[in-house]
Amino acid sequence: MLAGSLARRYAKALIEIATERKVVDKVGADLRALAVAYKTAPELAVVLAATSHPRATRRKVVDAVLTRLAAHELVKTFCYLLLDKERLAVVPDISREIDAMIEARAGRVAAEVTSAVALTPAQLAQITVTLEKLSGKKVVVEKKQDPALLGGVVAKVGDVVYDGSLRTQLRALRDQLSK
Repeated sequence: MLAGSLARRYAKALIEIATERKVVDKVGADLRALAVAYKTAPELAVVLAATSHPRATRRKVVDAVLTRLAAHELVKTFCYLLLDKERLAVVPDISREIDAMIEARAGRVAAEVTSAVALTPAQLAQITVTLEKLSGKKVVVEKKQDPALLGGVVAKVGDVVYDGSLRTQLRALRDQLSK
């Protein structure tokens, strides 16, 4: 089974239970914090994924991390289930899926806007309004800079990419002239 679909299935099950208990935001925040711990401490992921370590030892590590994060009881139970199924390595993917589901339920979508130079607040506001019209949702923008674009903007909303960069326009012109 692909990691993405596995993560999606676990995330969907967890979010349904969290919704019933009205703790969706807390569960999402706890999983996000655990995913950050995985990324900032790669040795944690190695220890938790190593079946050579006894499961009881790994459970103590999970318990210590979750206690330090002040995780909700539902998240603790969920992580223990993942440990029993030897799927703790999927936590960052599950966290990403949960975040996407929370955003979708709230009618928000994340957008990544990359420009060659820093955008002014007015330009960013105009881009945000345009992306909201195109997506039909409230857009939360993450700004990035990439001088290789030469000019223009590339916006990624979900799986859709709107490429208005000068680099892409020059490539298209080159391809057209070479035909």
